[in-house]
Amino acid sequence: MILMDGLRKAYKGREALCGVSLAVAAGEIFAYLGPNGAGKTTTIRILSGLTRRIQGKVELNGFDLAAQGVEARAQCGVVAQTINLDQDLTVRENLDIHGRLFAMPAIARRSRIAEVLDYVELAERDGSLVKDLSGGLKRRVTIARALMHEPAILFLDEPTVGLDPNIRRRIWALIKKIQRDGSTVFLTTHYIEEAEFLADRVAFLDHGRLVALDTPENLMRPYGVWAFDPVHDADQAPAFFPTRQQANDYASGREGGFLVRRVNLEDAFRAATGRRLE
Repeated sequence: MILMDGLRKAYKGREALCGVSLAVAAGEIFAYLGPNGAGKTTTIRILSGLTRRIQGKVELNGFDLAAQGVEARAQCGVVAQTINLDQDLTVRENLDIHGRLFAMPAIARRSRIAEVLDYVELAERDGSLVKDLSGGLKRRVTIARALMHEPAILFLDEPTVGLDPNIRRRIWALIKKIQRDGSTVFLTTHYIEEAEFLADRVAFLDHGRLVALDTPENLMRPYGVWAFDPVHDADQAPAFFPTRQQANDYASGREGGFLVRRVNLEDAFRAATGRRLE
């Protein structure tokens, strides 16, 4: 559904993407994981046609982005990291404008607005001004807007940044629902738990380079199940163990602050890159 081959991008001589190649299967939730500045947003901007690449090939649902730009971009819905709704318009008006931009007839727009608002559980807020909504509701409106033209691919750029944990979980449930209904989801995030919970596969991006790509389980498997994490020293790597008892035995009698916890994707990322995500 998404093909990237040798993708390169530079800003003022600094490479933001350094020859990234990967493929995303139809119906997959694919997480693009990395710290701020790794190149995640740049990738989405290139894939959605908002930024030109220096080099490389992109195909979206079989359409070449360079040769068939209109058709390729029509395959995509994009939820940006920032809330880019028109604050002084109603929810319905924001969705209607999006439908007009995609040349949807009036009858089709009205029907689809009702469908997507029901889908994100906002049918009762169609007449509300966007500026009067909470951050979580605004995020759901941006997802509804991205779904207006029934895209095959949904790009989500840090969709839960700044949201409280309860609202974040609600957005996760909505993303899973979108996948079940047949869409391919390309998700950028630096939240470890978000990638572990949602993604079928995860790519680690660091300084514009793809350093690992696999399922969350396979990425974490080499590090056992439990970790002894010396929280008083951010530069000291955790120690890993197959059982909690072994981790507890290792921790017994040790001084300073520490945490015995489950192995997570950040452990795999740190092993691949030598640094933490956050």
